[in-house]
Amino acid sequence: MPFEVWQPGMILTEERIASISPTWQDWTPVWTTSTGSATPSLGNAVLTCRYAVAATTCWGKFDVVFGSTTNFGASPTTGDNWRFSLPLAASIAHQEIGFAEINKSTAKRHVCRMRMTTTTDFELEIDTGAPDGLDTTADGANGGGKGLVDALSPWSNGGSGTTWASGYSIRGTFAYELAN
Repeated sequence: MPFEVWQPGMILTEERIASISPTWQDWTPVWTTSTGSATPSLGNAVLTCRYAVAATTCWGKFDVVFGSTTNFGASPTTGDNWRFSLPLAASIAHQEIGFAEINKSTAKRHVCRMRMTTTTDFELEIDTGAPDGLDTTADGANGGGKGLVDALSPWSNGGSGTTWASGYSIRGTFAYELAN
């Protein structure tokens, strides 16, 4: 039953309660890139991605811990930004739907803005430096580790030990208006 504003005279039924009470459910995001090349794959990553719908709003939790068989889709240059699918289509591509943390270690993590680039996908835009006060250039990153996240940023200059790896994570929450 789609959401309908409560009106005088409506009878309380199980279906009516379900239409106004969010029910959390799992979803598996599709992981692609902005250009469609060097496509990554989750492999044995651990996903705890859930969403609920309340009226015309989608609320969600995005939690991915990369595994030993995760393929990060390494490309030769930055700019082929990672893109993750949303559980349901949005009304418009919102500039900010939530925030996420990309995590390499306790000292090497960054806050990212979850930004829709289409009505069905979001990308991660790095908004902060690391908690140790050092920019990611100290960790070998090209360009200071700012901008949209891809296979080479924010950690990597492509050298050994400076790329995305098993155990790294992305965790965030979001909310956005659903398409009609």
